[in-house]
Amino acid sequence: MLSKEENEKLTRVGSGTPVGELLRRYWYPIAAASELTRHPTNLVKILGEELVLFKDGQGRLGLIDAHCAHRRTNLVYGIPEDDGLRCPYHGWKFDRLGRCLEQPFEETIHPGNTFKDKIRLSHYAVEELGGLIFAYLGPKPAPLVPRWDLLVEENCWREIGHTVTACNWMQTVENILDPVHVEWLHGVFRNYAAGKTGKTDRRRKRIRHQKIAFNIAEYGIIKKRLLEGETEDADDWKIGHWLVFPSTQKGPDMLRFRVPVDDSYTAQWYYSIHPLNEGETQVVEQIPLYDMPSPVLNRYGQPQFEFLDNEVDPQDNAVFVSQGVVYDRTKELLGESDQGIVLYRHLLDNQMQVVASGKDPINVFREPGKNICLNLPTESREKFLTGRLDARSRYSQRFKARGPLP
Repeated sequence: MLSKEENEKLTRVGSGTPVGELLRRYWYPIAAASELTRHPTNLVKILGEELVLFKDGQGRLGLIDAHCAHRRTNLVYGIPEDDGLRCPYHGWKFDRLGRCLEQPFEETIHPGNTFKDKIRLSHYAVEELGGLIFAYLGPKPAPLVPRWDLLVEENCWREIGHTVTACNWMQTVENILDPVHVEWLHGVFRNYAAGKTGKTDRRRKRIRHQKIAFNIAEYGIIKKRLLEGETEDADDWKIGHWLVFPSTQKGPDMLRFRVPVDDSYTAQWYYSIHPLNEGETQVVEQIPLYDMPSPVLNRYGQPQFEFLDNEVDPQDNAVFVSQGVVYDRTKELLGESDQGIVLYRHLLDNQMQVVASGKDPINVFREPGKNICLNLPTESREKFLTGRLDARSRYSQRFKARGPLP
């Protein structure tokens, strides 16, 4: 149980707040590269800021304030040109650094006027890696984009999922450090939901946790579980998988990025890799993008079981929302299954203090030689949960695709 003040310290992500300043030291995915192939501008909301991501006529990425400095038109409607983005309302043009390049009517009335040179929108660093576009909103100089192993894996087939969930970032991340929920939410409840929808073939044999453990490691926290019927040589216990600080989960073949939109919403990016089929190739522009459901109660105040009888991520997202927009930790009663959550809160507090002292927190990389491939060992997919995963299949074939591929 936390005090109201402690809860707010962990959940408020605005600029100048303790956790907001910590979170701004990291790169976050804000779009799939294929989205800008479909359309060259994209509205981005992250850490309480509203921005526009765009690709100019030379193929360069920019991330600037979403609103034109003139009369606040949203620049997601902007027209990309060779050297920047032109506002559709009155033609003011801005480059990737937020500088105003042109004010057509003002320049007609006052040739040589330098008013535009005094105007600059906020702008942020942005880079593409592995088919995702990452943004950095923190102090300069920007660190390197972390090259986590799956992002730079070669000879594989990639896909990307996305959702925005109506809850605070913190409850989505604490879920990563809660192994026992897999037994209940993704086991007992899944089977109950399958009975409600009549799809009893989706029911799974129950797993039971015997013990859990958590270790602070180089990149965050490793969680481990020992299941009924396993020995301590099992991958689940011997290797486990990661919470990559501050807010990413690494499993056998997926990275789940939890990205704070503001205090009330969290964007989630699901990045997975698969073996290439025979003769198959893939370029960045062809990486599928699909929508991951974040179910809420229906208009009658009941669960939408059709989203809850199979896949684990919609089940998680439904529970996140059910905890309230900002989970009230002043009313919680933690138990034995919550060891990882307590450890994470301590780590978060420690890293806020590191930032307050003027130092870099963990997972801020500045040396290229140490950022070639950041290896995150996990249990193998075949042995995860003692081999209880379904047969490997591609998520983008099971969820709704976002727009036609080029």
